[in-house]
Amino acid sequence: MTTCGEFLVKQLEAWGVDSVFGIPGVHTVELYRGLPGSKIRHITPRHEQGAGFMADGYARVSGKPGVCFIITGPGMTNILTAMGQAYADSIPMLVISSVNERARLGHGNGYLHELPNQSAMVAGVSAFSHTLMSVEELPAVLARAFAVFEGERPRPVHIELPLDIITADASHMRVQPKPRQARPAPNRSLLREAAGLLKGAQRPLLLLGGGCVAAQAEARALAAALDAPTALTINAKGLLPPGHPLLLGSNQALVPVRQLVEDADVVLAIGTELGETDYDVVFDGNFRIPGRLIRIDIDPQQLHRNHAPTLAIQGDARLAMRMLLAELQPGEARADSPGAQRTAAVQAELAEGFSGWAHYRALFDAVLEVLPEARFVGDSTQTVYSGNHLVELDGARRWFNASTGYGTLGYGLPAALGAKLAEPARPVISLMGDGGIQFTLPELASAVEAGIGIIVLLWNNSGYGEIKRYMERRDITPIGVDIYTPDFLAIARGFGCAAERARDLGHLKQLLQDAPSNRPLIIEVLEAPPFAP
Repeated sequence: MTTCGEFLVKQLEAWGVDSVFGIPGVHTVELYRGLPGSKIRHITPRHEQGAGFMADGYARVSGKPGVCFIITGPGMTNILTAMGQAYADSIPMLVISSVNERARLGHGNGYLHELPNQSAMVAGVSAFSHTLMSVEELPAVLARAFAVFEGERPRPVHIELPLDIITADASHMRVQPKPRQARPAPNRSLLREAAGLLKGAQRPLLLLGGGCVAAQAEARALAAALDAPTALTINAKGLLPPGHPLLLGSNQALVPVRQLVEDADVVLAIGTELGETDYDVVFDGNFRIPGRLIRIDIDPQQLHRNHAPTLAIQGDARLAMRMLLAELQPGEARADSPGAQRTAAVQAELAEGFSGWAHYRALFDAVLEVLPEARFVGDSTQTVYSGNHLVELDGARRWFNASTGYGTLGYGLPAALGAKLAEPARPVISLMGDGGIQFTLPELASAVEAGIGIIVLLWNNSGYGEIKRYMERRDITPIGVDIYTPDFLAIARGFGCAAERARDLGHLKQLLQDAPSNRPLIIEVLEAPPFAP
């Protein structure tokens, strides 16, 4: 007999799933029956939140959904935070869980792991949550999930299998081919209207978000064709390379860029929420777009959130860019063009404002000197906050973190593990703070067990430094922020990791060069000389 759990594994493998993140439990062991005979690798985190963050990092790099096997009840409550981060950042994630038998659902009799309504609890952090009531439903429900991942705004999907369904006979089922799914194309007449507005613009501006990461070549061609200064959200970093004459960086919340936005007569925003944590991270409400705004987004509702558009176009970012480029004259990014001159003036003002961040710039310069192809996966910590403004990389999907949108802590370590699994050949730097790493520190054991060689750059200021400063600026006596700081090096070594404290930039570079390939290296950087001013 082939059980439903075994059939599920076969169907996932046939649809391109090569990795699953999960912690086996008594309610999910039947999901594992088919794994040994498949080519799917299983990674065991130490907490279901870690499973979700690993799946998130894997999905951001690979472009494929990160898949998790999660137990009923506490497993699902544990993964909700990770699903919330993925939901906020439009990341494809497939969470497959168990749930109590169909006859026991909703009774409240105190069965093992019982919740009143597990699916309803998950609904707020998923595109949809479905309870499988028969084996025959499975292929169609999986097809719905992949339609979300590949045909609309990607977000987590939750499918729960009652215990009597997981073990049910699926011998009569046949593995289905994966349905072909096209991305939605934008309306051609609206795009032509947009092209007309852009052709007539004297001071165009381009705002690109994470929805554009699969359209790097198109983004660069579009910026050049429009000769438009271009700002990137954190999740869009790398769409334009370092030193590009039209690149404003990710500094939309800073005054020089805001002034440029207010001066623009036509603003084109593609694949971006125009949300607070990218455009108003100073939280003063002063990011405004007085000119005509053209918005392109795969999500029709998002087209009308935050900033009302003059022209709203629903569609896939890559297809829309290609269609726009067909309506425009091709261009070449030149340092002496009007758009480049506008960009250079803003960059000069920004450079003055960043003069006090020389120690952060030196830190990133040192890392990129040794590992120029590195990918950076970050938490909410000082190196991430500064790097969001300072670091530019040649390629999308090389810089992402949890400091925007949902803004969770503990993300950077497990997400970096998922990122490394998705592209093992590229070095991965996890940017963590001493507070955030304590949320998911046990995932170091997962990394050692799986032989994953990442580098954790641990910024240690002995507490929640950013929150402490925030309290002090508001005349609140700091409390709860000067937390006990353990010996991270001893702990990391106890987990089987390599661990050292960088004495200076030269020592840091040597540690990076000598990083092991089959286990994590934790490099502790103290917020003190020579790394601080």
